[in-house]
Amino acid sequence: MSPAQFLARVKKNELPPACLFIGLEAYNRRRCTAALLAWAKAAGIDPEWHDAGQMPLAAIVDDARSMSLFASERLVFVRNAEAAMPRAGKAAAASPDDDESDEGASGSATPGDVGLLEAYVKSPTPGVMLVFEATRWDFEGDDKAKCDRARKYYAAIPDVIEFRRFTVDEARGELDRIAKAKNVRLDPAAAEALVEALAADVGRISVELEKLSLYGKPITADELPLLVPDARQSTIFSLVAALGRRDRAAALSTLDALVREGEYLPLALTFLAGQFRMALVAKEANLRGAMGVQGHFQKAGVPMWGSRAEQVWQTASKFSKEQLERGLKLIFEADRDLRSARPDDRVIVENFVVRLCG
Repeated sequence: MSPAQFLARVKKNELPPACLFIGLEAYNRRRCTAALLAWAKAAGIDPEWHDAGQMPLAAIVDDARSMSLFASERLVFVRNAEAAMPRAGKAAAASPDDDESDEGASGSATPGDVGLLEAYVKSPTPGVMLVFEATRWDFEGDDKAKCDRARKYYAAIPDVIEFRRFTVDEARGELDRIAKAKNVRLDPAAAEALVEALAADVGRISVELEKLSLYGKPITADELPLLVPDARQSTIFSLVAALGRRDRAAALSTLDALVREGEYLPLALTFLAGQFRMALVAKEANLRGAMGVQGHFQKAGVPMWGSRAEQVWQTASKFSKEQLERGLKLIFEADRDLRSARPDDRVIVENFVVRLCG
């Protein structure tokens, strides 16, 4: 179940007797928790909080079975639900203080605990809602196996709300929704730069939009780095765009701004290398226009949004196939020089810009 589907159920007052919050993404989790707390307040319910790291699962289920003398309905949050899981594999032999042990799994579970939970879900206490929060691990990368194990351990709970990270397009849409609600006016380029600079983390985007709501006037892409410190990364994209246009004066001016801001110049080369590779692919595939670039990469499973596709297409149109290949060679040489003993990063990158735009 997605967070949006769960919020719709809460709005309709269709709450499950037990549900599992799983996933690392915090923004939607806070929204779902806030919706439950608002529902509880309207119903005159005082929420209860348990920690599975301090209270065994059997005791939590037993508490849920208990009928309250003072309230006909209860909302019970069970935080740190991973702690109820037994240790797995080599983590079982690790000490509780070992950093390599399975985080959050206390190993205190007994074989009968899952059976107690299954029995409870089949016949829950009327008026009681249990919310288990297994929000320590992500769905991708090194956490995937742990997340899958948590889902399997709590398989008895049919209502599972997944808190997955936002894609760039989803974050862009959510930014528009939040900005409208907070009456923040951003130029499209500024909105895309903010999403890029904050790595599509909607929680951070929401915080920054709360601050920007005090600005009181439309915000442009040029103003954004002054208002949002993390958006200084957008200056790197300005450098990439200038190089993509083969505009040496603009590239050197942007490079000067990056140096004054204390930016890490190898990062600029990393972004530029990615853009040149995509532009080379666009050349070899004979793509036409930003829409063609966006469609081609999305079909290949590579995230691509409108402004990024426009940058790639602009670079592909300014450079020939041979020039792109030469540019990648120059990037390799500049990156190698940056790794040498005590390099002057600015001199190396300035030399790269002059050679590339020459």
